[in-house]
Amino acid sequence: MIDLLATPDPVDSLICSGKGCRADAAWGLLWNNPKIHTPQRRKVWLACDDHLDHLNTFLSARGFLKDVVPVSELETKDV
Repeated sequence: MIDLLATPDPVDSLICSGKGCRADAAWGLLWNNPKIHTPQRRKVWLACDDHLDHLNTFLSARGFLKDVVPVSELETKDV
């Protein structure tokens, strides 16, 4: 049984998407793969300050990156 009172609020537990990173996310990288997503679809990777450049470069090299915004500007539906 899950104790809902002990479960962290999702907005309070946004963790960097960098491999093995457990740091709090500061950035949202909005992206899509045009081969499989509609043009309006946005997926989100989260990044701490240390991993922002790496994740940005990875998505940009593939033509997937659409925008980078501070986590505070992400909408709940994005995360």
